[in-house]
This record gives sequence, C-alpha cells and structure tokens, in this order.
Amino acid sequence: MTNDTVILEQGDDGIAFVTLNRPEVHNAFDEHMISRLSEVFQTLEADKHCRAVVLRGAGKSFSAGADLNWMARAADFSHNENLADAEHLAIMLSDLYSLNKLTIACVQGAAMGGGLGLVACCDLVIADVNTTFALSEVKIGLIPATISPYVLSAIGARHARRYFQTGERFKGQRAYDMGLVHELTTTEEEMATQLQAMLDHVRANGPLAMREAKRLILDYGGRAITPDIMEDSAERIAAIRARAEAKEGLAAFLEKRKPDWMGKG
Repeated sequence: MTNDTVILEQGDDGIAFVTLNRPEVHNAFDEHMISRLSEVFQTLEADKHCRAVVLRGAGKSFSAGADLNWMARAADFSHNENLADAEHLAIMLSDLYSLNKLTIACVQGAAMGGGLGLVACCDLVIADVNTTFALSEVKIGLIPATISPYVLSAIGARHARRYFQTGERFKGQRAYDMGLVHELTTTEEEMATQLQAMLDHVRANGPLAMREAKRLILDYGGRAITPDIMEDSAERIAAIRARAEAKEGLAAFLEKRKPDWMGKG
C-alpha cells in the first residue's frame, strides 16, 4: 500500500480497482479523500477501455463514514464554507452513482453513514455477512442529507423512515433483505470467488452495450412510460443495432464462437 488516500489500480482486462486507503481510521473520509475520489471517478468515466470498477476498503473496514476530525473542523465553518464542503461530497457521490461502468462494492467490517452512502451508489454490492451498517448521522445531531437520494433508491422509503431516524446498526443479512446488498459471503476467499464470478460475466459482455444499458436505468428510472420514452427507447435500440459491437456479438452467437471483445486483455 502507498500513502495515497485512494489507490487506483488498472489491469489490461479493463477492470479497475479503487481502494479507500485510510485503514488507521477505518477509511473514514475527509475533504482530501472526497476530492481524490472525484478525480478517480472522473478519470474512469473518460476511460473507454475500462469495463468495471471495484470499490473496496483497505484493512478491517470498508468505510466508517465521515472523519470526525473533519466534522469538528466543519463545525466552525461559515454557512457558505459548509455549503461548499457538502457540495463537494454531493458531486463525488453523483460521480460514482452515474459512472458509465458497472460499479461493484466489496464491503467488510463497517459501512457507516457516508460509507453506506458509497455502497448505495454502486450497482452491485458483495458484503461479508458480519458487516455492520448504520445511518448513524442522527447520533451526532446530523442528517444523512447528501447520501439520502442514493440510499432511498437502494432501500426504499419504508426502510429509510426507520434507519434515518433511529441510527441503529444492522448486519449483512438485514442489508440483504432490504436490497442494499446483492450477495452475502462469509470469508475473504468466498468474497474473492464471488467477485471473480461477476467479473467473468463482465468480460463476456459488450463494453458499449453495458454502458448503454446503465444509461437506460439512469435516464428512465422512476419516470412514467410516455410516448416520448417509448420513442427514445426505440431510437436507442435502432442505433445500437447498427454499431460494430452488436454486429460482432450477433455474428459470434450464430457462429458459436466468442465475440472479439473477450479476447481483448
């Protein structure tokens, strides 16, 4: 490990690993980590070779949320300073949520407050069954404001009504039951195996198709089915059918061979 608060590692296979690297404070984030995460997510957004992003935490925990020393400093900020600080966090979360790649969170130890917010922003979540989750902001007189749109999307308003206000802790099975977590594991080895299985799926898929499939969710999620939506969706499938990737995918299927993107990296 380096001294960087966030480590970005990329291989030739198009898989990027983003590691929160403040294990001494359970990867609690401050303004420096937030800035670095935004920088990393924006870099990956522009990387056409990247297919998937794995977000994980170094050491015992995924992320304990906001760094208390950062929070203590913020207590003396002016309103405008606090607003700017919060906006930087909001932008970082949006960068992760809308990233044009499959995002996978591998979660262990603790995912508290803003750490849980990071989890909620990811497309797919693999968690150790003993992970401790909490929306604990109310315990220190705060609210989970900037993470709330993503947490609400992940667990729904009914569960949010409880956990936003009680701040109580819950474990992996409860997170799975609420829809925050997709896959539960019991050991590091099992998590690695589950992650590898998901990445094998990614490598078999058309990279452009994956990006455009995620865009459907971001653009249509929560909207009424209108004639405009119907027309737009028809335009999108017509456009992608004409792309070289789709033609190659169909040809490979009919010829009972692997598509060419599986041989890249």
